[in-house]
Amino acid sequence: MTTGTLVPVFAALGDETRWSILAALGEGDASASALAGRLPVSRQAIAKHLAVLQEVGLVEPIRVGREVQYRVIGAQLSDTARRLERIGAEWDRRLSAIREIAEGL
Repeated sequence: MTTGTLVPVFAALGDETRWSILAALGEGDASASALAGRLPVSRQAIAKHLAVLQEVGLVEPIRVGREVQYRVIGAQLSDTARRLERIGAEWDRRLSAIREIAEGL
């Protein structure tokens, strides 16, 4: 994943409905119809949100008989989390250095 690819991922995750869909899929694969039954959103809206999540690589469609279910792509989420952890660790390092300087004054 390049730096540029995080922007669309964060844009996709910035929508509350897409976040809810992703959280629901974290519990198991589901179709757009099943998700619409769990969330206060129409099936058509769910399908549009799933398309956005698929476009940024967070979910993938899986054909199960005549039904299309969606599955979270854990590798993409894990990679995003690792990159955020590296950013957080760098900020922690910087804040520790500032604290040491301040304590030395």
